[in-house]
Amino acid sequence: MTDIGDTIPDMALTRPDGSEVRASDFAGKPWVLYFYPKDDTTGCTKEAQEFSAQLPAFVAAGVSVLGVSKDPPKKHLKFIEKYGLTVPLASDAETDGLAEAMGVWIEKSMYGKKYMGMDRSTFLIGKDGKVAKVWRKVKVAGHVDEVLASATAL
Repeated sequence: MTDIGDTIPDMALTRPDGSEVRASDFAGKPWVLYFYPKDDTTGCTKEAQEFSAQLPAFVAAGVSVLGVSKDPPKKHLKFIEKYGLTVPLASDAETDGLAEAMGVWIEKSMYGKKYMGMDRSTFLIGKDGKVAKVWRKVKVAGHVDEVLASATAL
């Protein structure tokens, strides 16, 4: 499980346009990596909209943002278009991908049924490539503002 002081694994993720993005693409600058369960669901939509709304403030602070789920790139594209999202998204559809490596692909339970799912988590990574702050089991309300405050304080 990735924690403060750890380095993000440099694993390939797929952007909606089919290109790849890796942690090494952000080398030398701070960035936010947030994991969310599923495109076009209430909480995930709200979170993506809030990151999109605050993206100019992150950019002004010199901080990049990347949202990641297991959804395929084409679904991300529809999600972006439907809600006019500006926050960059990427797909981590691999079985042994980044989510598993970071400990955010976890066993969940709903109505007594167990299944694997994404733990809504956010990682703030410093210029040195190491995790500076971690938020797990994120509640969407107020979260983006908290991340922005921590990011600008780096």
